[in-house]
Formats: sequence, C-alpha cells, structure tokens
Amino acid sequence: MSAPYPAGEGELPGRIMSGEMAEQPAVLRRILDQGAPVIRAVAAEIAARRPRFVLLTARGTSDNAALYAKYLIEITLGLPCGLASMSTTTAYGAKPDLKDVLVITVSQSGGSPDLVTSAKAAREAGAVTLAVTNNPDSPLAAVSEYHIDVLAGPEKALPATKTYTASLLSLYLFVEGLRGGDGAAAAILPELAEAILARGDEVKALASRYRFAERMVITSRGYGYPTAKEAALKLMETSYIPALSYSGADLLHGPLAMVDNISPVIAVVTDGRGGEALQPVLDRLRGRGADLFVVGPKTQVAAASAGFVLPTAGVAEEVQPILEILPLQMLAYEVTIARGQDPDAPRALAKVTETH
Repeated sequence: MSAPYPAGEGELPGRIMSGEMAEQPAVLRRILDQGAPVIRAVAAEIAARRPRFVLLTARGTSDNAALYAKYLIEITLGLPCGLASMSTTTAYGAKPDLKDVLVITVSQSGGSPDLVTSAKAAREAGAVTLAVTNNPDSPLAAVSEYHIDVLAGPEKALPATKTYTASLLSLYLFVEGLRGGDGAAAAILPELAEAILARGDEVKALASRYRFAERMVITSRGYGYPTAKEAALKLMETSYIPALSYSGADLLHGPLAMVDNISPVIAVVTDGRGGEALQPVLDRLRGRGADLFVVGPKTQVAAASAGFVLPTAGVAEEVQPILEILPLQMLAYEVTIARGQDPDAPRALAKVTETH
C-alpha cells in the first residue's frame, strides 16, 4: 500500500485506513522485538497449568483472529478447541464447569460488555483466562487473569486492519510459546508485508474489475479460511458489497449453485495443505466459468481470471494468513474509493461495538 496521505490532504477519504494499513510492517516488527518475550512468559505460565481444553471468545474481526487461533491450537498442539457462544452465559445465565479450561478472549478495544461479562464469568467458573487486546487498560484486561497487548498502537479507522494482523501474530507467538517453540517462522513477515503493501498500484488496477460487483463469494480452506471470512467482512463494512465467505468444503454443499460468470469469486489459496485441499473446489469453480480471483502462489494465480501473487516460497503455512489478508485489505479499500465512498467511516458503525 502507498504511504499515508500527506498531512495537508487530511480530508481525503480513506486517509486514516490507508495510513493504518501502511503501519503494519512496523507493528509486526514491534511485536517480534518487544512483545515476543512477554508473550513467551505468559505462554510458559499457562502451559505449566496444563489446560485440557481451549475456548475462544470474540466478535467481528477479532472473531476471525480467534478462528485462526483455533486452527493453530488444534493442528500444532492437538488440544480440543471451540468458539464460545457468549449468549449462553450473558443472556441465558448458563454456568459451565470450566475448571482447567483455557478461555482466550480476543478484542481490539477490550470494551464490549458481553466480552467482559463472559470473561469474568469464565474466571469465576474456574477457567484460566487470557485477554488478547490492543488496550492493556481495558475492562477486559482487568477481569482476565492474563493479558497480551498486541502493540498495534491507536487505531482510528473503523475498519480494523493493523489490529487484525497484530492479533494474528500475537496469537501465533502465544501458541508457539505453549508448545515451547521459538516462533522463528514469523521473523520474515515484516519484510514480506512491506513488499506486499508496496504493490498498491497493482491492487488498484485489480479493484477496477469489481467496482460494480453486486455480490462476491470468498472461499478458502485450512489456515486460509479465517482470511476469507475477514476479507468478506472488510468488503461488506467498507464498500457495502454483500460478500459471502465459505469454507471450500461447505461451498460444494449447496452454495456452489449460486456461482456464475458474473459474481466474482475470491479464492485464498494457502501454499500448503490448505491449498491442496482447496484444489478440487478451484477446479469446480473454473468448470462453472466463474470470474475467479486468486490470492496465493504464482501457479494458482496463473490459472485464474485474475489474482495477486503472494511471496509464500519458504514461508510456513501457519503464518501465511498474516500476509494473505494484506492485498484483500487493500482491495476493500480501493473498491470502496472507486465506488465514491469513505472507508474510514462506514455508515451505521462505531469503533467500539457494545454488544450485551
């Protein structure tokens, strides 16, 4: 992405989102340099308590980060892991037995009442509670036993960008810490993120294809699935284009029928087992004549209608989502600008969403 707009052009639409996207390489470096030792210490303390199960709690963009953590925990740790339904506690007053369960609550602001209530109830029910936020002084951090600061710095644009990638990296380092790993696979991410964000003109040209799209379908498998969900959210909240996200496996169970040669399909193809599992879906999409946009390795992009080549050679599959979302953030931004809207301030939204 291009650098933030000059200070003298402060009224231009999208200035804040553009600047925050451009900050992401620096945020990733900050986490690796300053946050990693703290994250490792928290992980070591929690690992010593040997949790038998993990529950993840979040809303919105943070829910997609939590889904990424679910894949990490199940694949790399072999621990059962679920996404919590907060209303069972906040609306129905359920009192589950959470002894020896690790409850991780992910929230950019740490201020939503249902997240705070749910984390507090989990701790009272015997859980080991961890808050992952961008605000160490938040109510959520206060009611949780442990806290990880994702160190993204103030985020003012309504669409979350840098807090999402910061949450992914922080969660990756935490899970690595739980299993005694060093997280070395993440070291290359800031440099690669910088290279991707420098390709803003390429994304702007691609965005012109989708300026008048009436809907989009976004699909992936494995580690890429949270990216598909987050990309759909970004497109909907900025450009107002209905964007439907599906696991590739679920897409074949019915929704494939709505795919035609008019509505674009974005496929996030992780370089690894997730991409291999998605291959039959890509073949079916091509067979239906879909307008297929691929974010992934060069070989996959070459076989699509359009795409963005990711520099994934030698990059561990489990950290690729931190790179995959970047061109899709830029795409949401550029499509929104092309449609004459302001991605900094989507209608009807607030930065801190207070659900109960």
